[in-house]
Amino acid sequence: MLISVDNLVKSYSVYKKEPGLSGSVKSLFARKYETITAVNGVSFEIEEGELIGFIGPNGAGKTTTLKCLSGLLYPTSGKVEVLGYKPQERKKVFLKNIGLIMGQKNQLWWDLPAVDSFLLQKEIYEISDSTYKKTLSDLLELLDAQDTYKVPVKKLSLGQRMKMEIIATLLHNPKVLFLDEPTIGLDVLMQQVLRNFIKDYNKKYNSTIILTSHYMTDVEELCKRVIVINHGTILYDGLLSNLVKKYAPYKNITIIFKDKIDPSKLENIGEIEEYSHPKLKLLVKRDSTSEVVSKILTKYDVEDINIEEPEIEDVIRKVFGDK
Repeated sequence: MLISVDNLVKSYSVYKKEPGLSGSVKSLFARKYETITAVNGVSFEIEEGELIGFIGPNGAGKTTTLKCLSGLLYPTSGKVEVLGYKPQERKKVFLKNIGLIMGQKNQLWWDLPAVDSFLLQKEIYEISDSTYKKTLSDLLELLDAQDTYKVPVKKLSLGQRMKMEIIATLLHNPKVLFLDEPTIGLDVLMQQVLRNFIKDYNKKYNSTIILTSHYMTDVEELCKRVIVINHGTILYDGLLSNLVKKYAPYKNITIIFKDKIDPSKLENIGEIEEYSHPKLKLLVKRDSTSEVVSKILTKYDVEDINIEEPEIEDVIRKVFGDK
C-alpha cells in the first residue's frame, strides 16, 4: 500500500482572548486556550497509481490531512505512512518522491522568469542535466507553456503562473502528488486545461494523486474514487458512481411535449419538479427509469426527452445534510 492512514488525529490549542482593553490586561496574567480538533480519527489506504478526490466543505480537515501526509504537520496521534516513510520525519529520500501544490501558495521568484526557479529546483532535488531537460520539455509540451517559462512571473496571468507552479513541483518526477485546490480562481477554460493535464500526467507516469477541490467538475472528470470528509471525520470512501447511487437513487427526466398535458396524471410515476408547457421535469426512481420513459412515449406525443444523472453538487450536499 503506497499511502496508509490509521486513526489520524490532529488537534490545535487555540488562544481565546476576551474583547477590549480589559481582555488584553487579563490575558497578561491568565490565558484561556481551547482545543480544536481539525482531523478526528481519519483512516484510509491508497494504492499506487490511484487518483483520489478528497472533498468536503471549508474547515472539513482536507488541507490539514494533506499537510500531515506531506510532513508539514506532525500528527497529534495515529499512524501515517507514505511510500513506507513517516512523513513527519521529513527524510530526504521521502521529500524527493512527493510533490505538493496549493492553489493559493506559490514557490516561484516573483521578479524572475520561472525557468530560474526551475534551475533552483534542479539543484535542490539533485536532478541530472539530461533528466532535467527531458522532464522540462515533456511538461512544457503537456501544458502548452513553451512561450511563458522565460517570462518574469509577475507578468504572467494567474493561469500561466499555475502552469509554472505545476512544472516546478513535478520536475523531480514525484511518485506521490498532493493537489490542494489547484484550479481555484482560474477561468473555465484554464480549469479544463489543468484537468486534462492532471489526467494525462497520471496515466503517463502512473503517479498517485490526491486532489482536493470545491469544483465538483474537477472530481467528476478525474476521480473514480472519492473520500468525503466533514468536521474532521470521513463520511464516505468509495467509488463516486456508488456515492451517486446511494445518495441520489433517482434520475432527472426532461420531456418536451407537442401538446398541453395534465401534469397530475404523471404524479403516480414520478415527482414533478417543474412544468411549463411544453417542458416538464420529472424525478424518477433509478431502477424504474426505462419503464417510466416507455409509458410516457406510449401515451403522449413527445418532441424530445432527456435523461440525466443528478448534479454531483446536489449529491454531496445530501451527504452532508444526512450526516
